[in-house]
Amino acid sequence: MVAVCFASALLGAAVASYAVVRSSQGATTIEYVNSQGDTIPVAVNHFATSQQAASYPDLTYAAESAVKAVVNIEAIQEVEVMQQMPYNPFFEFFGFPQPQGGGQSRKHEQRSGGSGVIISSDGYIVTNNHVVDGATKLRVKLNDGHVYDAKVIGTDPATDIALIKIEQSNLPVIEFGSSDALRLGEWVLAIGSPFDLQSTITAGIVSAKARQLDVIPNEFRIEAFIQTDAAVNPGNSGGALVNVEGKLVGINTVIKSPTGSYTGYSFAVPESIVRKVVNDLREYGIVQRALLGISYRYIDQEFVDQMGKDTGIKDVGGVYVASVAEGGSASDAGLRKGDVITEIDGVKITSPTTLTEQIGKHRPNDKISLVVKRGDKVKHFEVVLRNKAGKAELLSKSDVDVVEVLGGRFADIDTKTAKKLDIKGGVKVQSIKSGGLLAKARVREGFVITHINDKQVRSVADLGRLTDKVRSIDGVYPDGRAASYTILSE
Repeated sequence: MVAVCFASALLGAAVASYAVVRSSQGATTIEYVNSQGDTIPVAVNHFATSQQAASYPDLTYAAESAVKAVVNIEAIQEVEVMQQMPYNPFFEFFGFPQPQGGGQSRKHEQRSGGSGVIISSDGYIVTNNHVVDGATKLRVKLNDGHVYDAKVIGTDPATDIALIKIEQSNLPVIEFGSSDALRLGEWVLAIGSPFDLQSTITAGIVSAKARQLDVIPNEFRIEAFIQTDAAVNPGNSGGALVNVEGKLVGINTVIKSPTGSYTGYSFAVPESIVRKVVNDLREYGIVQRALLGISYRYIDQEFVDQMGKDTGIKDVGGVYVASVAEGGSASDAGLRKGDVITEIDGVKITSPTTLTEQIGKHRPNDKISLVVKRGDKVKHFEVVLRNKAGKAELLSKSDVDVVEVLGGRFADIDTKTAKKLDIKGGVKVQSIKSGGLLAKARVREGFVITHINDKQVRSVADLGRLTDKVRSIDGVYPDGRAASYTILSE
């Protein structure tokens, strides 16, 4: 028996099975690959001695202190369902048709669960936007078992972060750490309520930083996820990712999986973004988002292969400025199409998300410094950032997020479609969310928005720059039929 166990152990060391995740057009597939590993035919003692124990990280302090401030969130959504009239044999017996319709509507409660993190002793809790989105009632269960009603302070769909509050005091909190200071291979803990198992703690390491997955369902998404191999499952959303000191370095948000459950990797919104969004929501009720006013493409090997000859760019790294918005922050500072931004505030741009993440930390009217290559010269620029309306001032809560208010997903139309419909540009409604203005106005999918409040809309970027309350929507359907919708004040 000993010989058999020993042989099995050697076989297990010789062949390792690992999974390769492949994504294509939103679909994720997984392939299992067997690889031959090195084998050492020598029995090795894998048990740590008492002298070796000191070299392993002690996660008990971080776990025991942070778990007290992680809560379970129950989101309750009331929906109306139509209850049809029951079958009546009386009608069939006498040859009468069964009555159609006439059903009664009744309210039905849909419940979902998630997690949250207490960040102030007076009851402010950070979680994911998708945990609270559409909820008519929120119930928060603390680690000690007490349950309280919560209200939403503000949400930010672009980062999938939300801030809620319970009316309590002297609550345990998690102190913010630094996601910028995280190192690859550093130990972290994920704390939350997977499958309604409250106060579950899992451990892993930082596998990667600044991951962009294009999974947040928002046209203006900001993604720079921390990737870890700490086990995260449904219900962990909104929970804490903490370092070995028990400090908050991220909010667990996404599972990359073909099944919907953990298969090896999980992703968290970094603290640098969470802290900024939460401070804005707490202070202003909305997120003060700053824009640089450019479109760009990260310079990787594919860019060099495709455009290197035309642009003269031979080295990877940095972002190529494809266009500069007229009257925007970059334009006023003197940036041009064809410039290559290599650094922002002293941070080298080494990934497609670096620029987005760094800009996402700022508010309108903040100053940033850029290092730019223009041909063979290196130039330094100081840029004053602006808001989505093109102004260097903070927005108020009365200003409107038009994309969110309309309630839908949008895309720019191509030149061929614009020519066919005889318009200069527009935004196609790809899908419509219930409860938004488009749904209330009974706009149908495929509609191309050309004007809002009589202001021309040629692109999704134009749509995002609007801040006034929506009073009218004009556009054209794919068959060429023009339509106008007037929004009545509620």
